[in-house]
Amino acid sequence: MTAFISAMVEAWSELRIHKTRVLLALLGVALSVAVLTTVVGVGNLAREGIRLDSERNGGREATLTVSVQSDPGSSQAPDAQKTNRVLDAAVDRYGFTHASRVLRAQGRFQFPGGVQNVELTVVDPPYGAIHRVDVAQGGWFAADDADRLAPAVVVNEAFYSAAGRPDLTTDPQLTILGATDATAVIIGVVPDPYPEVMPQAFMLTEAAQLVGVSEDPWGGGPGQELRIWAPAGMAEQLVSVLTADLAQQLPGAYVNVYRSDYAAYGDPFATVQLMVSGIAALILLLGAVGLLNISMVTVRYRVREIGIRRSFGATSGRIFTGVMMESVVGTTVAGAVGVMLAVAVVKNPFVESKVAPGLDIYPAFPVEAALLGLGSAVLVGALAGAIPALVAIRVKVIDAIRF
Repeated sequence: MTAFISAMVEAWSELRIHKTRVLLALLGVALSVAVLTTVVGVGNLAREGIRLDSERNGGREATLTVSVQSDPGSSQAPDAQKTNRVLDAAVDRYGFTHASRVLRAQGRFQFPGGVQNVELTVVDPPYGAIHRVDVAQGGWFAADDADRLAPAVVVNEAFYSAAGRPDLTTDPQLTILGATDATAVIIGVVPDPYPEVMPQAFMLTEAAQLVGVSEDPWGGGPGQELRIWAPAGMAEQLVSVLTADLAQQLPGAYVNVYRSDYAAYGDPFATVQLMVSGIAALILLLGAVGLLNISMVTVRYRVREIGIRRSFGATSGRIFTGVMMESVVGTTVAGAVGVMLAVAVVKNPFVESKVAPGLDIYPAFPVEAALLGLGSAVLVGALAGAIPALVAIRVKVIDAIRF
């Protein structure tokens, strides 16, 4: 332990003596580590943003979509009630805690400017958790919203604007025209996915049946789906088991079970991660080459000093450790400075809002990125110091004194 501490003190002393040359080299290392850590940190932030968008579209990992389509030409085609019972029983039997029916339909709403057809998505409350629905105002459906006498709807910003942007607390009502006209209540507003989107709304399955938006919400027409949030490790097994199970119970129907989440065909971010790793390796290589050049020049200037130390009994191991530790100590300090600079850049609110604009809560700076940056700095210091150290221990005492 004493030898290690003395080597560290000696290395720091040498760094102070050769501070001008060393400072230039370490400046390059600090910048390289800062860029390396920033690239990894920004890549992690962008990955989280892309994952959020993917989960809002296709569901969380792993989301299974069950599609049941009736065969009109089959005499055994199941009706809506039977399909409803079979799918509900399957959800209960397999113990799925997050499952939602999904039906694409058209709803007619009375706006201040007249009646307008609106794209309506009929769902169950777990749909919000499965697709990470972001509600800007109000809230998402609760389990007891299905018992409302006035159907609850969650609308997008375009719908909310077309409805005159009513106060959700005092006057959230509007008329929906179906088989039975009803007064709907706006309980939440979600952001528009892109500019100039048309009015859209979500409604619970029970409310849609009550109003008569769809006469056949389970009956195998186009767009009839069941979304299930299942454990990722069991997704492939559940696909085959559910397909066989439902096909047996629903003869005369086309049953299709598949994964619809972003990770259905492997990790979509693997290519991005590979590119980031390549850029990081190149940056690290450039920093190591610059430091190696400076270290070699420094050792050439210290040949006489090394010879004198050898004449007083310094061993080859002590010379090797001393020369190499100069680089390690310097790059460790430079790496710490580079990591702090990277954290300041990545956690800047402007950078976060531009890299991942869809996130509401930004993740903490990844610890692995900081450790990678600091570890890379130490590794660069060790490699860049090992070659000059090998040169130093090969110096002969008599030749060094004559230098």
